[in-house]
Amino acid sequence: MAGLGEQIARQQRTMGPLLVTAVVIGLVGLPVAAWLDLRDLSERMLRRQASEISRIIDEMRGFYGSEVVGRVLQANGAVTATHNYREVPGAIPIPATLSIELGKRISAHDGSVKYRFVSDLPFKGRAPHQLDVFERNAILALRANPKEPIIEVSGSLFDRQVRAAAPVIMGQVCVTCHNSHPDSPKTDWKVGDVRGIQEISVNQPIAANVLTFKYLLLYFGFAAAAGLTFILLQLRQSALIQGINKELSEANDFLAAISLKIAKYLSPQIYKSIFSGQKDVTIATERKKLTIFFSDVKDFTAIVERLQPEDLTLLLNEYFTEMSTIALKHGATVDKFIGDALLVFFGDPETQGIEEDARACLRMAVDMQRRLEQLNRVWHDRGVERPFRARMGINTGYCNVGNFGSDDRMDYTIIGAEANLAARLQSIAEPGGICLSYETYALVRDLVRARPLAPIAMKGISREVVPYEVEGLLGELAQRPQVISEHTTGLDLFLDVEAIDENGVERAKKRLSEALLALTIRSKPAAF
Repeated sequence: MAGLGEQIARQQRTMGPLLVTAVVIGLVGLPVAAWLDLRDLSERMLRRQASEISRIIDEMRGFYGSEVVGRVLQANGAVTATHNYREVPGAIPIPATLSIELGKRISAHDGSVKYRFVSDLPFKGRAPHQLDVFERNAILALRANPKEPIIEVSGSLFDRQVRAAAPVIMGQVCVTCHNSHPDSPKTDWKVGDVRGIQEISVNQPIAANVLTFKYLLLYFGFAAAAGLTFILLQLRQSALIQGINKELSEANDFLAAISLKIAKYLSPQIYKSIFSGQKDVTIATERKKLTIFFSDVKDFTAIVERLQPEDLTLLLNEYFTEMSTIALKHGATVDKFIGDALLVFFGDPETQGIEEDARACLRMAVDMQRRLEQLNRVWHDRGVERPFRARMGINTGYCNVGNFGSDDRMDYTIIGAEANLAARLQSIAEPGGICLSYETYALVRDLVRARPLAPIAMKGISREVVPYEVEGLLGELAQRPQVISEHTTGLDLFLDVEAIDENGVERAKKRLSEALLALTIRSKPAAF
């Protein structure tokens, strides 16, 4: 992963200057290329126009020299102007004929400019003009409105042609000549009439100018190459990033699996605080007032002797699983399992206040005893002769809490005489019972009915400790489901008051009455 990261970093360092260079060239190169191409295009068009004008002037000079000046010099007598000047010695062409002949000469060459002087009313004896649709429509339109220019643009994508038609308007001299001439097809001409049109067509093949834009073509070629290079670099970088993402995903999956495994060895609160960064994994402790809970299974050694290791392991794991679930539900921090003993505490790393922590601990202990009664019934049905009977002790006091151990391995736990007192209270509690210190009892007295026991002395505690044995529940705890369970030789009793339905209540009353009567009869002395 480090190699891929370095490779991406190198690409980033290279891509930065390249992108800046490409942007600068793109911003500067486009107007420069456009200006250079426009300059070349303008120069090429001016050269073509100059060449066409020169050719037209040459045609006009040649025609004037041979057909006008030459014929005048060859004339022996008077010079006349007529439309059929070639048939009359010493004659020269009239303006209309001059225009027609010039059009033929100019259009005969393969140039971009062509000129025609045409009419739909030619003189008799003269070949009729071949008019196309544009020319016929132009004559009709100009006769209707001589001032409206007629322009047509046609051609294909690579060859465009522009045609412009202007009217040939009759003057006084033209009217007099045409109306009196024997070959004129019309003898009622008036001044201002449109005799015909003179047409100029300019053909401009676009393909001929494509190469004029060589600088733009070079610019776009460079832009395409730069874009392709950029795309290839991006694809390569994307592949590298996908590789890194894949490795990161695999690493995350591995770390997630490891963290889930580590979570099995830590209390959820500790696990959450470490992985969220709230707590550092360093050797550090602080002094806090906690409520400590300690429980132990009575006669566990005897139970061990009667069970196979596999059955004992299954039974103990099920017991701890159920007790831990209840502890976490009430917000306890599960400290450790010591053989068959369980140590949990309230007040760190999360707390709801000293009083509420003590009340939550009492609720937890009551739920644990009730759940253990239910488990005993299940275990008894599975063949466990002597069920678990747990003794529980609860104390509230100041302890050192935090990480204890070495730099290589540490344990999050509590240390102090108050923790030892919880263990001592557990040892004097009745099986299935709960024993409180006075400090805890003072915080939960509205929840329980308890009686004080004989004071006890504890090493590390200067005062005498008065234990309180929980006899019954008050308030909200008294409203919780009640479970009555007893298992001994000849007696197998389990009663869940909350779970039993109405029909079951009546049957239970009947059977319990019968059992009570049988025990009463058995206890009476036999009659002689």
